[in-house]
Amino acid sequence: QVQLVESGGGLVQPGGSLRLSCAASGSIFSMFTMGWYRQAPGSQREQVAIITSTGTTNYADSVRGRVTISRGSARNTVYLQMNSLKPEDTAVYYCRLTAASGVYWGQGTQVTVSS
Repeated sequence: QVQLVESGGGLVQPGGSLRLSCAASGSIFSMFTMGWYRQAPGSQREQVAIITSTGTTNYADSVRGRVTISRGSARNTVYLQMNSLKPEDTAVYYCRLTAASGVYWGQGTQVTVSS
């Protein structure tokens, strides 16, 4: 079983920055992809950014250039640095880990961008 714990959400003014963290624990073997997804009220969950075990990254068009995903030295930690935040970035942000054993989700962390 794999557990994911997110942190770093909160309230920020437009134009501000936040850094989200996600730590994975449990039975993690071999190669896996980690990513961040978000879901705003009344909307479907969408991919924000992912990073593969080899370091390849992919970003949603809506955040490209404002967001950076990275892995910690321990490989089982992933970060999402978000800059120039906009009100439309307001959502619950979820960490996801995809491995041969399955897909795992964190509990989510709220990000609110408002003045």
